[in-house]
Amino acid sequence: MVNKNSTKIIKPMVRIGPKHQVTIPAQVIQKLQLKAGDFLAAKVRNNEIVLMPKKLIPKDQEWFWTKEWQKKEIEADEDIRAGRLSGPFTNTKDLIAHLNGLKRRKRRT
Repeated sequence: MVNKNSTKIIKPMVRIGPKHQVTIPAQVIQKLQLKAGDFLAAKVRNNEIVLMPKKLIPKDQEWFWTKEWQKKEIEADEDIRAGRLSGPFTNTKDLIAHLNGLKRRKRRT
């Protein structure tokens, strides 16, 4: 934040609360696109407290935790519990023949 009467940058201040909590200024939250519940890693560097946004789920695995994917995981678990399974197959030829048979049966219904 820049004071209009000066070129000096004014840094927002935070206060440590009774339970060692701090409130991050709104402009910092907005700039880093943080939201309630996000995690921050804290470390001390050169006598400063450094907070860095951290994701607990690696970026390349976020797809697994989407609502759509989790819905399909639940469906798969229900199918397994109900015994709606195919295989095991000893080779890919048998697997493909089985899948083609399912496709034909589905077309007839």
